[in-house]
Amino acid sequence: MQRGLPMQPTVVLLKEGTDTSQGTPQLLSNISACLAVAQTLSSTLGPRGMDKLIVNERGEAQITNDGATILKLLDIVHPAARTLVDIARAQDAEVGDGTTSVVLLAAQLLKEVRGYIEEGVSSHVITKGFRKASQLALERVKDIQVIVDKSNPERFRSLLLKCASTSMSSKLIHSEKPFFSEMVVDAVQCLDPEDLDESLIGIKKIPGGGMQDSLLVRGVAFKKTFTYAGAEQQPKSFKNPSILSLNVELELKAEKDNAEVRVEAVSDYQAIVDAEWEIIYRKLEAIEKTGAKVVLSKLPIGDLATQWFADRDIFCAGRVPSADLRRVCQAVGGSIQSTCFDIGPEHLGTCGRFEERQIGGERYNIFEDCPKAKTCTLLLRGGAEQFIEEVERSLHDAIMVVKRALKNGEVVAGGGAAEMNLSAYIRKHALQIPGKTQLIMTAYAKALEVIPRQICDNAGLDSTDVLNKLRMRHAAGDKYYGVDVDGAEGIRDNLEAFVWEPALVKVNAISSATEAACLILSVDETVRNPQSEQPNPGPRAPPGAAQRALRGRGRGIPRR
Repeated sequence: MQRGLPMQPTVVLLKEGTDTSQGTPQLLSNISACLAVAQTLSSTLGPRGMDKLIVNERGEAQITNDGATILKLLDIVHPAARTLVDIARAQDAEVGDGTTSVVLLAAQLLKEVRGYIEEGVSSHVITKGFRKASQLALERVKDIQVIVDKSNPERFRSLLLKCASTSMSSKLIHSEKPFFSEMVVDAVQCLDPEDLDESLIGIKKIPGGGMQDSLLVRGVAFKKTFTYAGAEQQPKSFKNPSILSLNVELELKAEKDNAEVRVEAVSDYQAIVDAEWEIIYRKLEAIEKTGAKVVLSKLPIGDLATQWFADRDIFCAGRVPSADLRRVCQAVGGSIQSTCFDIGPEHLGTCGRFEERQIGGERYNIFEDCPKAKTCTLLLRGGAEQFIEEVERSLHDAIMVVKRALKNGEVVAGGGAAEMNLSAYIRKHALQIPGKTQLIMTAYAKALEVIPRQICDNAGLDSTDVLNKLRMRHAAGDKYYGVDVDGAEGIRDNLEAFVWEPALVKVNAISSATEAACLILSVDETVRNPQSEQPNPGPRAPPGAAQRALRGRGRGIPRR
């Protein structure tokens, strides 16, 4: 008789309460979560897209239709759906535009293959088909892109204007497209063409006035900083001034907390006070000797120094934000000094005109006609605070698109034209491939049609009718035909209609969406620790810390 096997002890791998879910149901659950995210964003796509009003836990409201911003504000907790948030952020950082498209595309790819997963098709087969289709799509983008000649500055500028206005057509500011397109292109062309660092375009928001009151300063403008009484006696306008940027505090120092100085006689105390005044006067005289007429500092400039500069017709501003001071140095030349001594003419900057000007309810320090200007500032006006913030986000997207077009110069037709062409190309190519891959590539081709379909739905057009017309046009070889939300026909040649987008936006969107879809399809198990569900309380404080914190640093009289 065969002996029975000894009883195996139960092996506990995971903590009690850990939730594990695996297999096909888990994969389908992840796909459903991604579709829920895409459904939220879908109505914001295209020139007739709607806006979302999102209120955070502090009660602050934001109105936006920028995909990356909405996903950031939604605070999504589902681990698989978070992948879509990441690709939207990556698209925003890399190209600035196309954030909604990339999320919709990734979700639609998953939706199209959900049926195959339910029928038991391996996710590896699907992933392989997606990668192959993505490769075909990227090759096709290279075939249909139009390279614009940079040697003709006027034609190239008009290309940049078209790209900027296409980016703005789905935003709140679409009614003022020509005005803002000019502003954005001028702003990007102010930058150094070598590195095109968009962080050197300052954007200042000033409530009040209309959108048309916004202006571009070809130099630097920043809000008047906190000043002391003597500031009103300083001159507020200069022609060709020398400008000195400092990282020095020009203020009489208060005694540090609990500092102790022991003196034997009153004269000793007076000597300490005199030495302190002597130090600040030596600094101020050294600054005056440099010949600078405008003195800016990251650190405070006190009332004594402010009055001293006013008596000598020198303008000063302390507590200037470091980003603004960096942009001032980029525009006027010179460098930020950490000492007031040994400053030569090469350390100073200059500009054609400096003035302090009233804009709306605020006063702004404006540096114009800067010789080394590789920076500029957009002063945005508008009614509500939320409105100006949305204008800023819209302009950021447009600036990024223009920057990419300026670097690359390759464009494709927008309005769903590129997606329809890629779809037709992949569908035709898939017919030559045997096996399951053919089905997967056809599903990929169908998923690409989500962009023109959603543009139609958001504009109130009959999407089935418009897509049939577009399929017919693209089969006949009209590769630039896309959706027309204004005309009666519903379709038009978008290359001729100047609905242009940088090819990089499409390349990035297709690559990111395919990668995200493959990543979600490759996950078949989720292990969730019960502690991960709780808000993170952080490490515990040592005993007695609360009492010490309440006692405070000083030795004041306790409250009665």
